[in-house]
Amino acid sequence: MSFVSGESDPSESRGPERGTGPLPPQSVSFNRAELSRILNLYGRMVADGEWRDYAIDFMRDRAVFSIFRRASEVPIYRIEKDPRLARKQGAYSVIAASGQILRRGHDLDRVLLAIDRKLALV
Repeated sequence: MSFVSGESDPSESRGPERGTGPLPPQSVSFNRAELSRILNLYGRMVADGEWRDYAIDFMRDRAVFSIFRRASEVPIYRIEKDPRLARKQGAYSVIAASGQILRRGHDLDRVLLAIDRKLALV
């Protein structure tokens, strides 16, 4: 099979070569330990019958774990990780359905205390 000058093999890729094109946008995500801590709290609240559904969104600037009482409602809580705020107010925040920030900080465990209702002995 011969090709005329200037033609290329039709089986060759016509897209940009690997590694030369623009990189896909990076997204922020929860690491394994963070997600484990959040899902542990979520599992306990589901067992208590308070929460029923969740959604996870990984965006370019932040990661959001939304908690729902029912699937058709707006989230009652949002747990957000925003690395841009890591040096200022803390990367983690818990936000209520009204948009009010319940707690913000550098340590996820301390931030989750705003919605973590453990049994208290009286």
